[in-house]
Amino acid sequence: MIMQSLIHLIYPPQCLACDALTESDFALCGACWRDTVFIGGLVCDACGTPLLGEDTGEKELCDDCISIARPWDRGRATLMYRDTGRQLVLSLKHGDRTDLARPAGRWMAQTARDLIREDTVIVPVPLHWSRLLRRKYNQAAELAFALGKVAGCAVLPDALIRHTRTRPLEGHSRDQRFAALQGTISPHRKRGAALQGKHVLIVDDVMTSGATFAATTEGCRSAGATQIDVLALARVAKDA
Repeated sequence: MIMQSLIHLIYPPQCLACDALTESDFALCGACWRDTVFIGGLVCDACGTPLLGEDTGEKELCDDCISIARPWDRGRATLMYRDTGRQLVLSLKHGDRTDLARPAGRWMAQTARDLIREDTVIVPVPLHWSRLLRRKYNQAAELAFALGKVAGCAVLPDALIRHTRTRPLEGHSRDQRFAALQGTISPHRKRGAALQGKHVLIVDDVMTSGATFAATTEGCRSAGATQIDVLALARVAKDA
């Protein structure tokens, strides 16, 4: 405790998103907290996007998930991909801010409390080896390990492989995203067997169209997973 107090005297805790001082480590200041839109209340059971109305416990779907057959079972997201939420995701993904995975893992554990069971295994969306070599880490894996530590679940970071490198999909239509990602993710030749008969929770940083989650779900199904849910740190929604 004395050493921790001395460290805080020299390096006082700062906001995750700005330079403002905070009362504890890995926290947001009041202003950034107000600009971080956490998803709660009534949400789409398949993708986690917020819906109008009250949560009565009944399963509801958004318009997109009514028109698109989702290959996974249930889906949730923690933040809206805008304002501070967008800043945090981009900092984790492109700014070497792997420290952000720790608080994000706690937030995601709250979001996924109705998805996680004792036998759940967590699988991050895999990166192609060339992208992983350039970035040096997989942001989805960082989130998966942080979530697994909080939730007490096993994390299988190498159960799937992304054997096809796709170009960045920003600006692509929904159909183009699904076409580009179809068949790009498969079970690892040896380690994929660990998914046989398992309840899998797939983790990624952002859900936009759901195409990446769909491709990852196909890989888990091929490995014999019996139930597959998905969880994103942030959700891109039409009203965002």
